[in-house]
Amino acid sequence: MRVRVGEIVVDCRDPQRLVRFWAGLLGGEPVDRTPDWSYVDPPEFVRLAFQQVPESKQVKNRLHLDLEVDAADAAVTEALRLGATRLGEPVTDDHGSFQVMADPEGNEFCFLWGWGGDS
Repeated sequence: MRVRVGEIVVDCRDPQRLVRFWAGLLGGEPVDRTPDWSYVDPPEFVRLAFQQVPESKQVKNRLHLDLEVDAADAAVTEALRLGATRLGEPVTDDHGSFQVMADPEGNEFCFLWGWGGDS
């Protein structure tokens, strides 16, 4: 048996808004399949899909994306411009640095830099 990731689906209140945020951040063209289901196929990344649910996000994510970046300041600035929020200050340890962010609906993700490929 072979299993592979076909897409990552995010529950959200506004799929059309969220797909445009992620398309702006990762690249690709946002697609609104229906009013309650949108997706984007970012270059060199798995499809991200967004499905509408009635409830808002209540607690911290149990799963989040770690996105490697070459220029942390530029990535944070662009994410903020697109509607993200910075959560706390950058953290640096023996493996590298990361900045926790939240997309426009509060879903956490991290920018990583200086990790040397062993994240």
